Amino acid sequence: MAVKESVPALKIKQLTVNYDTTPVLWDVDLEVPQGKCVGIIGPNGAGKSTLLKAMMEIVKPLSGCMEFWGKPLKKVRSKIAYVPQRSSVDWDFPITAYDLVLMGRFGKLGLFKWSSLADREAARKAMDLLGMDSFAKRQISQLSGGQQQRLFLARALLQEADMLLMDEPFAGVDMATEKVIISVFDQLKKEGKTLFVVHHDLHSVEQYFDWVIMLNTSLVCSGPTESVFHAESIAKTYGKNSVLLDQAAKLSQNKTLGFK
Repeated sequence: MAVKESVPALKIKQLTVNYDTTPVLWDVDLEVPQGKCVGIIGPNGAGKSTLLKAMMEIVKPLSGCMEFWGKPLKKVRSKIAYVPQRSSVDWDFPITAYDLVLMGRFGKLGLFKWSSLADREAARKAMDLLGMDSFAKRQISQLSGGQQQRLFLARALLQEADMLLMDEPFAGVDMATEKVIISVFDQLKKEGKTLFVVHHDLHSVEQYFDWVIMLNTSLVCSGPTESVFHAESIAKTYGKNSVLLDQAAKLSQNKTLGFK
């Protein structure tokens, strides 16, 4: 999809989302440039997952509007891939790993159309990229949490989207899987894709993301990681959680000393 680089990948104005009468996101305004790997950071219940769901219109905002490359979601939905939390899927469903990945093509196939040889080959390549080709015939319930997460990402790759929204892709995965996922992220960035990732580990934020959105119901800050991710913004985001503030102090000290 050819889009002028000056047009933001995402623009949100006055976004408010309630669950019943409880505000989950409140009056959020932000812009994110194209081609960024964006970490969405904040405590439990801060509205991180809700932000992704609102972007995909899975939940209906109370107010506000969003644009993707200057257009509403309905105009570009096919260019956005959403990867929900792994716990949201029934992993006992009787399909193989390969079948799950191939489902990433369904949106392009249309009603009553069968996958082509090219679709099936693309599924194999995506599985190979994620190191899952040898598990193609394995029933999905027989896979580890890390392997299941790799399948999720492989399925998203099959959509050939320009933007990926990922809800906690590193939750419960082993270090080998985390490294594989980050390697894929790097490749997608080189291709000009924009990635939004709900993330919890503060220690890896600077290493993994070049842009951060810091939330606690309201927007604390949004911007380049090196500019906005520091002890003060972490304290504003997480409040007086002593453990996290200790982490923030160490991160700040490492920056001062020139360490990553």
